[in-house]
Amino acid sequence: MLHKINFLTAGESHGKGLSGILEGFPAGVPLSEAFIAADLARRQMGHGRGGRMKIETDYAEILSGVRHGKTLGSPIGLWIENRDWENWKADRMSHTTPLEPVPEVTLPRPGHADLAGMQKFGFTDLRNVLERSSARETAMRVALGAVCRAFLKELGVEIFSHVIQIGPVKASNTLTNLNADTNACADASAVRCLDEGVAQKMIAHIDETRKSGDSIGGVFEVLASGVPVGLGSYTHWDRKLDARLASAMMSINAMKSVSIGDGLDVAEASGSQVHDEIVKDGENIRRTTNHAGGIEGGMSNGEPIRAQVTMKPIPTLAKPLRSVDIKTRQPGSAHKERTDACAVPAASVIGEAMMALILTDALLEKFGGDSLDQIKAHIKASGVF
Repeated sequence: MLHKINFLTAGESHGKGLSGILEGFPAGVPLSEAFIAADLARRQMGHGRGGRMKIETDYAEILSGVRHGKTLGSPIGLWIENRDWENWKADRMSHTTPLEPVPEVTLPRPGHADLAGMQKFGFTDLRNVLERSSARETAMRVALGAVCRAFLKELGVEIFSHVIQIGPVKASNTLTNLNADTNACADASAVRCLDEGVAQKMIAHIDETRKSGDSIGGVFEVLASGVPVGLGSYTHWDRKLDARLASAMMSINAMKSVSIGDGLDVAEASGSQVHDEIVKDGENIRRTTNHAGGIEGGMSNGEPIRAQVTMKPIPTLAKPLRSVDIKTRQPGSAHKERTDACAVPAASVIGEAMMALILTDALLEKFGGDSLDQIKAHIKASGVF
């Protein structure tokens, strides 16, 4: 399908920095570097993060597409400097041939892009793969998502997230009262869990996992309120809103599954338990529940959108798994880099960014317009809000 907005990121984990371009974004949207910085700071939070977070303080510089605090309708260019570049630019990540040979990384990590990427491109040094496949790239996605969040806020659409499981420790995912404090409450938790008692158990489990040299995954939920009816379409497979959201969430590093609404719970339920009854409420027609997670037939139905995303444990381990050297073919322990014991809280913020990018694309697709004022006028004329 032809997207209304397109975005592109570039950069390596220990390269000079990350660049991003957002094209097709409307004019007239209030935007500042400080607004973007707030979401970037949220991505760096979370109990279980590793040493990289102590080095970087992510800040996105606006290079283009904004003048006097408002977007211009031209491509928006962003830049995030990698502070760790100073420690790598002379040899391991030099743009030119280094003065001295740099040892190659040859022991791929199970569960990572290392081995398949090496085989795909014919590399002999796994650093050529791991630098781009690193989750460091998601910092720019969060920055671009924050730009879209600024647009959505102008239309009354808000996006939230919280962690509902880390390892075997589970919290309730029943979150119905969405308001301005929801993200603030989640951010106040070291694991972005809204149940403080469960959060403490999650923290203890992460600590146990870290001490054993292992890593742990979990599940987070991303929600959106104020979404109008009719985003997406049932008419083509690639226009279905739930399919687009699932694809976006699965593009985040280490994600293994996505479900909408009640998700996997529907497998053991009957139809009368999982479908949302429709009733008359004065002159309005509404649903009594939201088991569908705000999407029916590939379209938003006016209820809050709910997506749960499962993240696997990070494959870089303090106690590495077995591997085979790609040059010598001899067994050994997998390559080890700085790593997080758990990054589920940070992943939930990345999930918000991907939700913002997809909803912005779908809103522009439905209502059209080159400026914020035009889009608001089109929405008002449609009567769907």
